[in-house]
Amino acid sequence: RWRFRMLSINFSQIKNSNEVLTKIDQEVQMRPEFFDRSKNLVDQVKKVKLTGSLFYNEPYVTGDFHVKASLVVPSSRSLEPVDYQQDFRFTENYTDEEVPKEKIDESEIPIVKVEDDLIDLQTAVEDNIILNIPITILTPEEEKEDIYPQGNGWSVISKSDYDQGKKNQVNPAFAKLKSLLEQDEHDKNNKQK
Repeated sequence: RWRFRMLSINFSQIKNSNEVLTKIDQEVQMRPEFFDRSKNLVDQVKKVKLTGSLFYNEPYVTGDFHVKASLVVPSSRSLEPVDYQQDFRFTENYTDEEVPKEKIDESEIPIVKVEDDLIDLQTAVEDNIILNIPITILTPEEEKEDIYPQGNGWSVISKSDYDQGKKNQVNPAFAKLKSLLEQDEHDKNNKQK
């Protein structure tokens, strides 16, 4: 049976290293848990490459990473599979000490508490892959031809079509008021004759 190897590095190894930077250049395989968490967001992961470096910057080990990933994700319109290339960076601070919630909330760089002296790069990569999937992903045809799904008695329309329809739509309350005012005006005209 194939056994998954999680990507992690020792916090104390980086903290106590004589090297200024510890470089990382690694192919990353996604865990089954990743696919459970992302089942409606990611259909397939073809390749994930992690590069970057870690260094000790008291009181943290700071990691600066670059991820390139080839994914297959569902179209946000039709759910058809779409090849999607990710290319993004992320930075995290790791600590082996307890950090007050206020400090975590105030920090521009996420602060992650390490467990058992292990920096869990696997989860960091998986989380950031999910976070970097855009809300709207279209097949090339949907993008080129502005295709929207439709069915029996329903269809999806673009925001601009919706806004145009909204602009031409009369509020029913005002339509009723307008008809009452017109009726009142008509009654006044008939009385004057």
